[in-house]
Amino acid sequence: MKLAFALQRITRGLFLLGGLSFACTLVQGHDGRMQGGNEPSPLVIGHRGGGSGYLPEHTLEAYALGIELGADYVEPDLVATRDGHLIARHEPNLIATTNVSKLPQFANRLRTVVLDGIPTEGFWASDFTLAEIKQLGAVQPVAERGQQFDGRFKIPTLEEIIDFVKRKSREKDRQIGIYPETKHPTYHQSIGLALEDRLLRVLTRAGWNHRHAPVIIQSFETANLKYLNKRTSLRLVQLVDADDIAADGTITYAPPFDKPYDWVVSGRAGTFGDLVTPAGLAEVRTYADGIGPWKYYLQTTACKTLDATGTKCADANGDGLVNEADRVVVKPGQPSKVIQDAHARGLIVHTWTFRNERSRQPLDDGNNPVNEYLRFFELGVDGVFSDFADTAVAARVMFKLKNDPGYARCLVHDNGCTDRD
Repeated sequence: MKLAFALQRITRGLFLLGGLSFACTLVQGHDGRMQGGNEPSPLVIGHRGGGSGYLPEHTLEAYALGIELGADYVEPDLVATRDGHLIARHEPNLIATTNVSKLPQFANRLRTVVLDGIPTEGFWASDFTLAEIKQLGAVQPVAERGQQFDGRFKIPTLEEIIDFVKRKSREKDRQIGIYPETKHPTYHQSIGLALEDRLLRVLTRAGWNHRHAPVIIQSFETANLKYLNKRTSLRLVQLVDADDIAADGTITYAPPFDKPYDWVVSGRAGTFGDLVTPAGLAEVRTYADGIGPWKYYLQTTACKTLDATGTKCADANGDGLVNEADRVVVKPGQPSKVIQDAHARGLIVHTWTFRNERSRQPLDDGNNPVNEYLRFFELGVDGVFSDFADTAVAARVMFKLKNDPGYARCLVHDNGCTDRD
């Protein structure tokens, strides 16, 4: 191992201090290495592209829209084809995000696979060559969003995404990054299509396999991040999932969202929640640079009123539905211990997922999705994953206007206050 690389790995175990600065310059994260030398903060990460609230996700068109709307990074979820190519899909099962079920030439590919312990019927990327994948069209998987572009846009490879992002960075004269997620790494390893080395090979060929590359790799599993930690100096983020939130705001766990699946295979006890305890964060710090917790770990919500059973939310807003819009924030304004503990250990906190639909917003936010971002920015998160990058960017500007007296001058007079001037 080269000395420089060894030193980069050693520094992952150090607790680094950082601060906040809004005055028309970059806002540094709590670990200056993690946030990078020329990156804005809070970071706006285009979830599944950042234009995915408007267009079918994980397409070049959704990434392009996310960039137009101001995303700093775009997020490609990665799965493998039968011939070993990495493509951008939210799941290895293509049934919900493509038109594959409507194409007669692939009707015989429908089968049931055990994914993370759960038998699941669908069409699996690993049963298709890249040439066959290119025959599919992406569709909008969220029913309440527009379906008018279904089938029009193709599924990109990781190489195509990198080339596209590099070109957009030149055109926009700003650095845009990628935030790839290795999807179901244990599953891909079990079928002989492990993602990690494939990902590093593509990044190396692109010149993006080094500490200062605009790349952050994320995963819900731990073993593959530990593997990557020994083989690259790229920034790594441990995602933290859960199953649901109870009526009182307590986070609940149930398979397959109870623990990292590599823990299931190895027999390790515990839940995802263990990763955000002080001991869990200290462990994460030995192999990763940040955490990506579900936002309810940072600030949860509870039912405003309960139904007749006393165990579930009632329709508090009277719209005939029961969803997040019938809940209220628990202890608003109270600091987040998870964020405080993570920052104390030199870990950046990027949380997910932010969406514009009213059904996704608690009553406190008053039908304005910007208010949700502002709540989490005030808590001190270092970045957010958003389906609607424009809303996230608007909220970031408002947050800076509120917290930095000099930001208004910067916004008006200094090239739009790009955080890079």
